Amino acid sequence: MPNRAAAAGEGGRHETLAKVSLSSVSAAVAEISTFPIDALKIRLQLHRGPGGGGGGGVLRVAGELVRDGGLYRGLSPAVLRHLFYTPLRIVGYEHLRSYLASGGREVGLVEKAIAGGVSGVAAQVLASPADLIKVRMQADSRLLSQGIQPRYTGTLDAFTKIVRAEGLLGLWKGVVPNAQRAFLVNMGELTCYDQAKHFIIRKQICNDNLYAHTLASVASGLCATTLSCPADVIKTRMMNQGQEAKALYRNSYDCLVKTVKYEGATALWKGFLPTWARLGPWQFVFWVSYEKLREISGISSF
Repeated sequence: MPNRAAAAGEGGRHETLAKVSLSSVSAAVAEISTFPIDALKIRLQLHRGPGGGGGGGVLRVAGELVRDGGLYRGLSPAVLRHLFYTPLRIVGYEHLRSYLASGGREVGLVEKAIAGGVSGVAAQVLASPADLIKVRMQADSRLLSQGIQPRYTGTLDAFTKIVRAEGLLGLWKGVVPNAQRAFLVNMGELTCYDQAKHFIIRKQICNDNLYAHTLASVASGLCATTLSCPADVIKTRMMNQGQEAKALYRNSYDCLVKTVKYEGATALWKGFLPTWARLGPWQFVFWVSYEKLREISGISSF
């Protein structure tokens, strides 16, 4: 019996490591595929002005981004972030779900939502420095169009300058709105994907295949975007603040109040369309590849 228990434990560890590796690969592919849309979203969210950024604004900002050569600026820290963020939130959610389902009980929607949010917060706190560097490097692409030298020449240069100017804790600037956004994103994304996929299979709309994964990923993308966009705008603006200039916002709440006061409530959903346009394809690429890799590796479906 002890040998059997030890073998089971060893098998569980190997399966967890396999899930971590497979989710990292799938996340990297999805991030590279959709990064230009993320760059557009960041540029829109940093734009200060009334309104929520309509279609004309999106096209104009997209044109600026192409001219500035900022489509893939910040890709390295973005991929680095997902090597930590995605495995921890995906595998963490799955472990929490299994724990809640112990004894054969069915896990409720609220429990899944909390599990998704908690795993997202833990993952984002760990990956926040890479996210900060990504946001600032993407924001730097605006300086090029104005003939101004960017703050950072690369990932390592950004890391070094931020630590030197703002201290080690400066890498976690904006971690509170970052964590808030992560809670909302993962509460919407993981819970919705999980529920939607099993609903589709249970109602025999289709089997556990590409079609089911596609439908579930689209639904989860819309849900996650709607919930997280306001926190994402606040997070982006807080993280882009450096120490070299007078801070526009004292904290997340101050940023929220000033954004609504001077730009209107719709400003909290700036970048909604590119965010959804990115989350949809991102999740499609991620979930389809991740589910396929799990199948090839002999691991059961998510």
